[in-house]
Amino acid sequence: MAVNRARRRVLMIVGIGVALLVAGLVVFQPWLLFVNTTVNDRLPTPAAGDQPAASSAAAGAPSAAASSPAGPVLLARGRFVSHEHETTGTAGVYRLADGSLQLVLSDLRTSNGPDVRVWLSAGPVVEGRAGWYTAGTYEHLEVAPIKGNRGNQVYPLPAGTDLSRWRSVVLWCEDFSVSFGAAALACSVPGAGVVQLV
Repeated sequence: MAVNRARRRVLMIVGIGVALLVAGLVVFQPWLLFVNTTVNDRLPTPAAGDQPAASSAAAGAPSAAASSPAGPVLLARGRFVSHEHETTGTAGVYRLADGSLQLVLSDLRTSNGPDVRVWLSAGPVVEGRAGWYTAGTYEHLEVAPIKGNRGNQVYPLPAGTDLSRWRSVVLWCEDFSVSFGAAALACSVPGAGVVQLV
């Protein structure tokens, strides 16, 4: 009797352990750290003269909106800093000839992870461990699930996106509520055309 009870207890403990292990694998998906997904979207080619427009507007020349080309025009750019995972590359926002906006991640390198999203965030970019959770405490616009952890990626932004509201681009892991990396953006007053580049 005692042997059967002990055996049942051991089998129950083993069963619970296996269930916990399976649940942990489903949630944490550790194999993603060893898998790379490369994306090579076609990047917009900036129209000639879009960067000088920002400096000429500051010098009292005609507004950037009036003198800038139809598009695509680079409106904002920032370099990624690493947070929970090493992250490099740049984020840029382009206005196309039809007036639509695209978020472009160029030369991105980060880790794969479960449920990573691309956000525009109202929060600042804070370097180091303190910055891992910053974006989670600010308003954000979820652009899309990340397409891959490497390469060049293009994401359309919703019509009416007001760049003056968003200070950064964040690669946010929903499962762990942590930033993999973030890039600061400098935005102008809406409709002012080209903004100061970071």
